[in-house]
Amino acid sequence: MAGDSGKKEEMSKVKIIGTSHVKPGKMIGRKECQLVTFDLPYLAFYYNQKLLFYKCGEFEAKVEKLKDGLRVVLEEFYQLAGKLGKDEDGVFRVEYDDDMDGVEVVEATAMEIGIEELATEDGTASFKDLIPYNGVLNLEGLHRPLLSVQVTKLKDGVAMGCAFNHAILDGTSTWHFMSSWAQICSGSNSVSVSPFLERTKVRNTRVKLDLSLPPNSVNGDANQGPQLREKLFRFSEAAIDKIKSKVNSTPPSDSSKPFSTFQSLAYHVWHHVTLARELKPQDYTVFTLFADCRKRVDPPMPESYFGNLIHAIFTVTAAGLLLANPPQFGASLVQKAIEAHNAKAIEERNKEWEAAPKIFEYKDAGVNCVAVGSSPRFKVYDVDFGWGKPEGVRSGSNNRFDGMVYLYQGKSGGRSIDVEIALEAGALEKLEKDKAFVLEV
Repeated sequence: MAGDSGKKEEMSKVKIIGTSHVKPGKMIGRKECQLVTFDLPYLAFYYNQKLLFYKCGEFEAKVEKLKDGLRVVLEEFYQLAGKLGKDEDGVFRVEYDDDMDGVEVVEATAMEIGIEELATEDGTASFKDLIPYNGVLNLEGLHRPLLSVQVTKLKDGVAMGCAFNHAILDGTSTWHFMSSWAQICSGSNSVSVSPFLERTKVRNTRVKLDLSLPPNSVNGDANQGPQLREKLFRFSEAAIDKIKSKVNSTPPSDSSKPFSTFQSLAYHVWHHVTLARELKPQDYTVFTLFADCRKRVDPPMPESYFGNLIHAIFTVTAAGLLLANPPQFGASLVQKAIEAHNAKAIEERNKEWEAAPKIFEYKDAGVNCVAVGSSPRFKVYDVDFGWGKPEGVRSGSNNRFDGMVYLYQGKSGGRSIDVEIALEAGALEKLEKDKAFVLEV
């Protein structure tokens, strides 16, 4: 296929020129923190990858500034400079010691790749070599750094590819760290909001998992299964308002509150992806979202809680029902699933998991699923290291499967939202041609 040779050509343009490690700027000593029920299911996911790219020059100076800032921010976020470990009972934990390697920083050049190519709405698969740890399981954090950053000199800018160990932090914590790092690089002397590192305050059940590194990934080879394509769909403020207005044109029958922007957009994506897949009316389709539980648990945890504090929430219906009913039907399913996931439901889910621990696999997201991760609430375009806001923010190729959706704050600002979707190639082609989905004005 021409596309495949094109991808190989793109990847061969990236040359690694050096690797170093960065530790906190001061001695911290030995620290140990048990992983909790919210963390453990992600051990067999892959490292969570993010790609940010900036228009700027003076590459070498930028790299040194990033390293200097990293030394400072790691004094607070030192867990990212540690490793996974196990205690004497086999319970997983994050371990930090001053003699550990710290965060891996890779320097690279890709002088034939420009910002314009990275900003394309097609997926980042052809730029895999700009992000470290492709196909690396979180469990490998037993002997690898928990954060690897690759800084690549482009034709007209810099790309920052970050791989975070998802077993120790979720999206909220990821962007808290990134914004804190950027603040330091922009001139702040200290982190404005310190991470809340006592994860056992939310759950302290000790769960022993008998996990070791498999010869092959627990989640299977990321390249197996249907041929996937990715695309970024940009929804302007006007488009978001139109979607929300349409879904709220008839209030929910049980007189609950109006549908939120998220619920409206979730229905819009679920409906049109189901249409593009050409499912039979009797085929089930699952909608899954990874919900932040910081304010849902009892007692609530601070926004600065560092770790995973998310739960996958599911709702299901038949494709025929989703497509034949008015928008309020699908939006109500999403709304009810979210509202039902209160402190009691979270407690029950945790107890059930602790009684019979199950490591997440992609197929657990559900049949014919649309699974939404990340959030437009994350201020990804505010991650300014002192040389301007990013030209773009994308997800890497890890943890993608048919129906995986990432939502980002829109590049155009305001209420705009960028929707990054991975789908079987044929379905994505149909989705691209669906004018009712893309809402081209």
